[in-house]
Amino acid sequence: MIPIPPRSNCLLFHFFAFCIYAQVTGIQSPPNFTQHVNEQCKSPDRVSRKVIRTYQLYSRTSGKHVQVLGNKKINAMADDGDVHAKLIVETDTFGSRVRIKGAETGYYVCMNRRGKLVGKSHGKGKDCIFMEIVLENNYTALQNAKYEGWYMAFTRKGRPRKGSKTRQHQREVHFMKRHFRGHHNAERRPFDFINYPFHRRTKHIRHSGDR
Repeated sequence: MIPIPPRSNCLLFHFFAFCIYAQVTGIQSPPNFTQHVNEQCKSPDRVSRKVIRTYQLYSRTSGKHVQVLGNKKINAMADDGDVHAKLIVETDTFGSRVRIKGAETGYYVCMNRRGKLVGKSHGKGKDCIFMEIVLENNYTALQNAKYEGWYMAFTRKGRPRKGSKTRQHQREVHFMKRHFRGHHNAERRPFDFINYPFHRRTKHIRHSGDR
């Protein structure tokens, strides 16, 4: 039997070690970014800049808009452009968790332990935080952060429905974000044509293009 040189033994050892490393790394699953996002969403984000949006929430069932009244009551009976239907939405965490506040009254939309929507002067608790979930039908569902599985919902008459009786597939929990009436008109500017004076180069390009 021909003896194997020591250098060949070393090369064989490295080859087998590389094969074992390739098998081990191949078995490992790729990083779960969804789990990372969910973990980041569980605690408030003290680093990122808060994003504040203003819009209306159109209820799919009542055909009206969510409003926060001065008596701390919340319903979905407001017409488009009603002052009580204007909502200020503040981001709370890394993900899509938000706090919703009535622009006119300053009360936050919260949910108590019985699943009833109530207005509060401060929205620091988890009961005043909702997670925005974009559904396949392009509607948005708002799940309460403290009571998992409980959603903001309204009946056909615009009355709030208890969160304990809600499910994500129900029409009562489906909303559509809409700009406040007049928002586009206030920000939209007419398109203006700007006539720059001709110089030698532009005259040359213009004449060459006409040929």
